[in-house]
Amino acid sequence: MNTNLTDEELLQNYRADGDNQWLGYLLLRYTALLLGVALKYLKDKNQAQDAVQQVFEKVLTHFPQQEIHNFKGWLYVLMRNHCLQQLRSKVYNADEATLAQISASETDKEELLWREHTLQQMEDAIDMLNEEQRKTIVLFYLKKYSYEQIIAKTGYTFMQVKSFIQNGKRNLKTILSKPLGKSRL
Repeated sequence: MNTNLTDEELLQNYRADGDNQWLGYLLLRYTALLLGVALKYLKDKNQAQDAVQQVFEKVLTHFPQQEIHNFKGWLYVLMRNHCLQQLRSKVYNADEATLAQISASETDKEELLWREHTLQQMEDAIDMLNEEQRKTIVLFYLKKYSYEQIIAKTGYTFMQVKSFIQNGKRNLKTILSKPLGKSRL
């Protein structure tokens, strides 16, 4: 098999015969890129190597049906999202000494009221988004769903999910930067 083929040719060959070897050539081509992205986010060589393997497995077992026009960019986004999902899912356990160092201001009544007000503003702003943006923002950020889980739950395409989340974030920022109004985006 010829590994001098372009990304598009390798993808066409994979779609034509379903042979994972074509995807393997593509993944090998971008291993260094994936490792670099994982190191950038995870800051640990072993975790980064594990993340690369997990993304390889994800590509080989859950390759999307829709046409991919920029495999390198798609793979980069997949790795970045995988790393961000890992970082979001980390559980931070504090021992008693750490808990004792928490300043009194964080448990102060005013601080708690301010945080509650901020959370209420965010909730109100999310409610002002259109249905698709609201649904994807809630699933991605609040329920910690992956893109694949959101696609499975909503039936949206990968590009729709990506777009709804990006536009939803931008609209939330706009809504939160001015007093809350009554219009929906």
